[in-house]
Amino acid sequence: MMQEPRRSRLHHKPIDVSFEFFPPKTPEMEASLWEAVARLAPLSPKFVSVTYGAGGSTRERTHATVARILRETNVKPAAHLTCVGATREEVIDVAQSYWDVGVRHIVALRGDPLGGLGAVYAPTPGGYATSTDLVRGLRAIGDFEISVSAYPEKHPESASFEQDIDVLKAKIDAGATRAITQFFFDNEIYFRFLDRVMAAGITIPIVPGITPVQNFKQTANFARKTGASVPIWLAERFDGLDDDPQTRRLIAAAVAAEQVFDLLDRGVEQFHFYTMNRADLVYAVCHLLGLRATAPEKVLT
Repeated sequence: MMQEPRRSRLHHKPIDVSFEFFPPKTPEMEASLWEAVARLAPLSPKFVSVTYGAGGSTRERTHATVARILRETNVKPAAHLTCVGATREEVIDVAQSYWDVGVRHIVALRGDPLGGLGAVYAPTPGGYATSTDLVRGLRAIGDFEISVSAYPEKHPESASFEQDIDVLKAKIDAGATRAITQFFFDNEIYFRFLDRVMAAGITIPIVPGITPVQNFKQTANFARKTGASVPIWLAERFDGLDDDPQTRRLIAAAVAAEQVFDLLDRGVEQFHFYTMNRADLVYAVCHLLGLRATAPEKVLT
């Protein structure tokens, strides 16, 4: 008996993609970032986000990157904001400065502890204690679109999935309009999470975060720190390729394409890509999804 074609083979509905970048620290990283932005912006993403860390210099780099995207591209930027390393007044000043230059989308996060992943989190004196508090504070400034994080495998600090869902509900009640997940590699984990979310009455979009594996060892190490699992089958696909970067890249593209096509076949039509400021793998996967550049690609100057 002939099987019906996969949805991804007959897909004609619009697919929304978004991309995450991080602000550069060196001239070389600066060049890589803007090459990636120039390559991916013509795909007309729903938005691009720029990460943010504690400390004044990092905040300034994030603001400069967001402002340049807003000024020199047609893409809508979303600025990350965290609770770490700043008072409420300082965070609100940053948010107000974004509003004043025309940024209308904030990715509101608690942020990692100052001691790094795995350290004990302590609220900044005079600052927002939680991402829920931050979302509420942003709502007092203006009608921001506010994205927040979600954790298909549970936040490492949550005592249970129930507690994790309660935190997500609190962020939504405070004004969040979208959740973007921590990256995952097993799609069943994402769909089990969606079942929990829907059972809790949550209806905002839960956009899957996708990480094309630029470097398997680095990705696996970061996953362990954030509580994301790395399936044995994924490790086996990269086994023996430490000294073969060309094949690694082909495998990475194949793995990411396999993941997004399975999500698409099962009804997902929004994807958020963690780019690591590299465009090639993400661009290839988006091309496979049917996205095409709407303007000539160029390197920003």
